[in-house]
Amino acid sequence: MTEKNNVVNGFCFMPPSLGAWMRSTIPKNDFEGEIPWTPLKRPISEMVFSLMTSAGINITTDPAFDMEREKKEPMWGDPSYRRIPISATVADIDVNHLHVNTDYIKQDINVVLPINRFQEFATDGIIGALAPTAYSYYGYQMDPKVLLEETMPKVLADMKTEGVKAVLLTPT
Repeated sequence: MTEKNNVVNGFCFMPPSLGAWMRSTIPKNDFEGEIPWTPLKRPISEMVFSLMTSAGINITTDPAFDMEREKKEPMWGDPSYRRIPISATVADIDVNHLHVNTDYIKQDINVVLPINRFQEFATDGIIGALAPTAYSYYGYQMDPKVLLEETMPKVLADMKTEGVKAVLLTPT
């Protein structure tokens, strides 16, 4: 396998000219400094987990992420979030994301939100519990200010209310 096959192309579902332009706007700086690490204060078998994905999933009865605005304003991404009950199945969700192939997600929610696997982990005692709510946001954020300063504090407050101590983030 060549190295080229190991590269993730986050622009493959865009028109080539738009992808090339957007690629040119991303700084090419490598991460510098120490990776922050906080050891767990208790075993995972005693912790409540929540799941979060940047795949743009919503329950079909909730508003979809705003793809129409992004189509008109390619540098904008919907900074809102959606609550996904852990009882959700593929039939309960819709996926809105212009930058990933959503077909696999629509076939198996566990591709990006491993609800069934974490329910099994809870049943088997591997984790303490799975919180009743998972969260989804739209990962395409060229300017993440609203997402970080307004949206994520709301998600954090919801998670604290549910007693969440650990989160598995599945990025897209």
